[in-house]
This record gives sequence, structure tokens and C-alpha cells, in this order.
Amino acid sequence: MSVQIISKSTGKYKVLKTIGSSSDEQEVQKLVYLANQEIERISQQSGLFISESDTIVEQVFSSLNNASIRTVGPEIIFGKICDKIGFGAIQEELFRHLVLARLAFPLSKLKTIDYLYRFQGVILDIDGVYRFLDKLNNQLKNQVEQIAFTHTLNILQGNISIVFYDMTTLYFEASDEDDLRKTGFSKDGKHQNPQIFLGLLVGLGGYAIGYDVFEGNIYEGHTLIPFIEKISKKFNLDKPVIVADTGLLSNETLRPLEKWIINTSSGQG
Repeated sequence: MSVQIISKSTGKYKVLKTIGSSSDEQEVQKLVYLANQEIERISQQSGLFISESDTIVEQVFSSLNNASIRTVGPEIIFGKICDKIGFGAIQEELFRHLVLARLAFPLSKLKTIDYLYRFQGVILDIDGVYRFLDKLNNQLKNQVEQIAFTHTLNILQGNISIVFYDMTTLYFEASDEDDLRKTGFSKDGKHQNPQIFLGLLVGLGGYAIGYDVFEGNIYEGHTLIPFIEKISKKFNLDKPVIVADTGLLSNETLRPLEKWIINTSSGQG
């Protein structure tokens, strides 16, 4: 077998150099390796190996910048999941951008803005994101929860008999407190930072039912009854079995919980 370097120009082929020939397979592989090295050397000196199609591709890529790049994977995968659950009913473009970005790249708000600009071509400012988060909490929370609950109900075939309740703390890199952000027992070990409590109720398999936010200095056991009452009334839950850790199910909590169950069974709750 002969190993040659050939170029194509205006539809014609031209032998530039013969590297060698051999019938031995290992020797042929060596000749191919030497040919590739020679092609690289010649290519650096001239444009012999640049085809018309290569030139077009090079021109296209040279005209690209960050604003021309799009990352489509999150929309193809997470976007379809969101639509299947039902979140496409929320007619807020920023909601979709923030949710998909959070799923794909869970970063800070500033980093999320940078990601959306660089890979999605979406231009946002941090004040606009904060204003939308206020709107999400004040106007869209019920709709988001209802969509999540409906999906959970469908997944669990209409039977939500067991629920799991737990809480976590979210701290803030700030020193000032307000009506919600308070210093308290931090599960992150950030006892000097103001924080909030986030309570989450899920069904079997971890499918979301509802959530709520509490002051950072509250005793988490005191949130159980108000939260269960609120969610049960909202979604018409029929005395589910409640699973929680011992920090939430102390004797102080169990007595009013038993009273609530009795009142609910007798129609007084």
C-alpha cells in the first residue's frame, strides 16, 4: 500500500508527496502517522488543504460571538418536563427562564443572569429578578402550588394518604434583621446570620404538595399544626398519616396534633 499526500483544487487531485509504501500493516500505520505530521507542517505554511467548504465554515465561526451561542439542552429536557407537569400554564417568560436555569446550573442570582445572557441571549437585570420574585411569592405562589399538587395527585393515582413534612434554614449574607429574616438555630451552622425557615410537605416518592416560609427564630415544632391545617384545607386532604422527624413531633406538638385530628374527624376543624 502506498501512502501519499493529495490535495484537491478546482475539482482536480494532485499528488504533493509520497511518504512510502509497504505491505506490512504496522509499517503502513507508521507511514500514515508520518503523513499526518507532514500535512500539519505543510498546512501551517500554505493553504493547500483548505477546501471551499472549510473556508465557508471558518468564516461563519469567525463571525460568531457569545451573543450568538445558545444552549438548547435545558429547554429540550427540562422544558418538556415543566410543560408535562403543567408549569407551562404560568404565562411568565421570566418564570420559565429562572426555573430552567436553576435546574441546569443552580447558581446565585447574579451568576444566573450571566448564564442566561451568555448561553440563552436573555438580558436581565438583578432588580428585575428581585421584583419578579416578589411577584412570584405574592401573586403566583398559589398557582405554582396548585400545579405541583395536581401533578402529585395524578402520580399517586388520586390517593395522598401519607405525607412527609420537614424544614430547613436558608441564611443570608447580611447582618440586619427584618420581620422575616431573624437569627436563630441554623442548620447550616451560620448562627450569626439572619435566616428564614422553609417548610415543605411532600407525598410518597417526594412529590411536592406545598411549602411555606417562616421567621428565622421560630421553633420549628410550632409550624407543624398551622401548616398542616392550611394545606389540608387548601387541597382537601383527608387526615393523612404525617411523617416527620423527632424535632417536629415532640410531646408539645403531638398533643395539639391529636386534638386537631379529633376535631377534624368530628367536623369541628
